[in-house]
Amino acid sequence: MAMDVLREARRLEREGRRIVHMELGEPGAPTPRRILDAAQRALAAGAPGYGEAAGDPALRTRIARHYQEYYGVALSPERVMITTGSSGAFLLAFLSAFDIGARIGVTAPGYPAYLNILEALGLVPAPIEIGEETRFAPTAALIEAAHRKERLDGLLLMSPANPTGTMIASGELARIAAFCEEAGVTLVADEIYHGLEYEERAPTALRFWRDAIIVNSFSKYYAMTGWRLGWIVAPENLARPIERLQQSLAICAPTLAQRVALEAFEAREELEAIKAGYAKSRALLIERLPKIGLPRFAPPDGAFYIYADVTHLTRDSAALCARMLAEAGVAATPGVDFDRARGGRTLRLSYAGGEAEVAQGLDRLADWLRKDAQAAIAER
Repeated sequence: MAMDVLREARRLEREGRRIVHMELGEPGAPTPRRILDAAQRALAAGAPGYGEAAGDPALRTRIARHYQEYYGVALSPERVMITTGSSGAFLLAFLSAFDIGARIGVTAPGYPAYLNILEALGLVPAPIEIGEETRFAPTAALIEAAHRKERLDGLLLMSPANPTGTMIASGELARIAAFCEEAGVTLVADEIYHGLEYEERAPTALRFWRDAIIVNSFSKYYAMTGWRLGWIVAPENLARPIERLQQSLAICAPTLAQRVALEAFEAREELEAIKAGYAKSRALLIERLPKIGLPRFAPPDGAFYIYADVTHLTRDSAALCARMLAEAGVAATPGVDFDRARGGRTLRLSYAGGEAEVAQGLDRLADWLRKDAQAAIAER
């Protein structure tokens, strides 16, 4: 639905409207200059051809080194598989780890493409509802209860999460990993928003279970969305099956992107400056949303989203977001995109677009909500 909102927003822009974009989870900052310079050098050296299915050895080695430097986790490069974004990583991970009909626990709210990918592959999503009482973070107790109700073959978690921005605490993630290992539940950890944390660093699931499947990407922290490059850290027994699937489904991940991604790890100064901008936008939203009439949300630990409860305004968030776009010129994503059962009461605001964009969006929302409340009073 975020893409549907974007399509309508762009239609209004073609008509001359100025739209504030708070619907998409795409970094508003450009790819760092250091990475772009590396791309120009790579192109000057000649057009890249096919690469190895498992990925460029230098990049796999650098990613393994990143786990040692950033998390203190020793990792063999042989377990790192380079993929076409995290989307390609999910396809390879699910195809290699599960058979048709496997039940995969997925949090609700959660990233909507999870359900679509699982269902397209013949797997069965098993929603695990999470809410304000746990700051929208899953717990080992919730997962164990879902497993007792009907056995889970796998569990898919994201931390920091989309759409909520909240994070699973280190101790809780350790308990979840221990339960999965003991119960024989394959744990797939989506760590795509790692690096985008504001108060404490997100732990990798590899700290607690070496056989967890890790999915990550250069899209979010590294601001390389269109380069379509991600990776899997696979258990040793799945590395070769994933490589063979990659050979058949994609041949290899984009080779030009792989060449330049090595520079992403050296662009820390530029990347941290981008994150500092998100932090300012986050602080602005946390301060002002309660003042303009949207007080119910869990302050995000990471990523660049706020998931707000709008029950006091509507139980049809899709209709509310359509009105917000048409009348206030602010694009946001309805919660039903992330939670099929309860999402009519929520919406997601993205602050990936920059502080000025967020400030203007808040000004517009404040004015629109005030006028809407006055109109409702007048009708009564």
